[in-house]
Amino acid sequence: MLAPRGLALALVTLAVAILVAPALAQQGFRITYEVDDSRPGRARLNGKLTNERGDDVFDVSVTAEALDARGKVVARGISFVDARIARGDTRMFSVTVPSVPGATTFRVMVSSFRPGISSQTPQS
Repeated sequence: MLAPRGLALALVTLAVAILVAPALAQQGFRITYEVDDSRPGRARLNGKLTNERGDDVFDVSVTAEALDARGKVVARGISFVDARIARGDTRMFSVTVPSVPGATTFRVMVSSFRPGISSQTPQS
């Protein structure tokens, strides 16, 4: 069993990893979307994701979150976007989030991807 100090350190490390990972995954992407809440029980977020990084990206997924008035996540949906998105390319996505009482807004972020080899040529 971990000592109290070790347990506290492990919990802080886990919390930082959970909170920072989405922000790090988000860098280098532009996301726009519209919310279609015409179906009962769910909202569908339809959007575009543009790779603004200097390299291709692989196995890209997005996470959409429904937030309450305080900014707390009250529902979440995840969707695979594409196996490869070249530098500068755009892909369409659609992700479903359950409708939850109290949800007032949404946010969408790249939740995972693998970076590729840079397609830029070295400049001398």
